[in-house]
Amino acid sequence: MFRMRTALAIAVIAVVASAALGAGHDYDRDLRGSVKIDGSSTVYPITEAVAEEFAKVCPRVRVTVGISGTGGGMKRFTVGETDISDASRPIKEKERKIAAENGIEFIEIPVAYDGISIVVNKSNTWVDQLSVDDLRKIFLDGSPVTTWRDVRADWPNVPISIYAPGTDSGTFDYFKDVVAGKTGAIRSDMSVSEDDNVLVRGVAGDRGGIGFFGCAYYFENKDKLRAIPIVNPETRRAVAPTPETIENGRYAPFSRPLFIYVSRKSAERPEVQALVKFYFEYGPELAEEVGYVRLPEIISLRAMVNFNDRMTGTQFLTMDGEKIHGPLLKIYRKLPVSVALGQ
Repeated sequence: MFRMRTALAIAVIAVVASAALGAGHDYDRDLRGSVKIDGSSTVYPITEAVAEEFAKVCPRVRVTVGISGTGGGMKRFTVGETDISDASRPIKEKERKIAAENGIEFIEIPVAYDGISIVVNKSNTWVDQLSVDDLRKIFLDGSPVTTWRDVRADWPNVPISIYAPGTDSGTFDYFKDVVAGKTGAIRSDMSVSEDDNVLVRGVAGDRGGIGFFGCAYYFENKDKLRAIPIVNPETRRAVAPTPETIENGRYAPFSRPLFIYVSRKSAERPEVQALVKFYFEYGPELAEEVGYVRLPEIISLRAMVNFNDRMTGTQFLTMDGEKIHGPLLKIYRKLPVSVALGQ
């Protein structure tokens, strides 16, 4: 019965979404304008792929995609400098408040699943798995750990070098929430960069290196790096990041959704509407091509309807500004605007 209800719901939403966005793949080659996008380096490969393919059907629309990090992108988006913001985490309460102060309404759209991959150098054969407690030993501010032997006595006395995204990164924010919580802090003696390719090169060239970033960068560089299985806090079993374990949530606590945030004002412009429509139609396939995990169809369809209805606000904050945690399928729904606003 549950499967039948789910199938019916998907069918109904699909009909609505199809009518809303228009069936087929017709785009106006004479459409002109520009679309400014900035934000997450994790979401960048998806959005850049979408922009490149979109240019083939709407060659006169100029789409620029920056990679200043989720936080950096939000700083620009919430003051009206960009049309779309790539984000590897949901919008924060302080960002929502700044947007409201500046009259920026936004539409929240999940675009893919990601699994933050904790990676080490290929020559590191001693680390077979890591728990969140192990990660705390390595990454927390004030930790006395400087070598791998400090983490476990039977590991070699090799100095640990950490390569991490910058503090404007949504990946950094998500990792910090898991490892350090609300009150803890991540150590500062790390090599940081908003460019994940720099982190890849750093770990690949350092025998004692460890780093973290979105799964697409790991999948693309499997020949240079080794991803460490992470102990799922609930099952107590070590799980490696794969498309299957990320989608089904077994790769916990580092599976997460990725987003784009679209300015409601910008969404009224034909060129922005066309790009978002293209994102819905081709984004899932392109997300898989660049190494991320396609969302369940029901989520994509809900997002289409929400965009067509210009449903503004976030579904990941309570009315008091507290974060809402849980599976994407339970959180991201088609809600009345008064609820979805979270204001």
